[in-house]
Amino acid sequence: MRMFNRYVPTLIAKHVYRLFSGRLHIDGKGDFEFHQGMVQAQSDADIEHYRTVKEINSEIRKLKDMH
Repeated sequence: MRMFNRYVPTLIAKHVYRLFSGRLHIDGKGDFEFHQGMVQAQSDADIEHYRTVKEINSEIRKLKDMH
């Protein structure tokens, strides 16, 4: 599990894009899982969790478009 001390969507997106599958923790945001190169929302997620997932996945899509 990778721990991020700050919420920097671009940095997190690069991590997810490179590893493709796993888990991560963002201080102040919580735990997240990612599969097939995209962050997944948890079943008991709140609105803030969904916003974070959407923002990170948007950055991942930008990375995919560049390659």
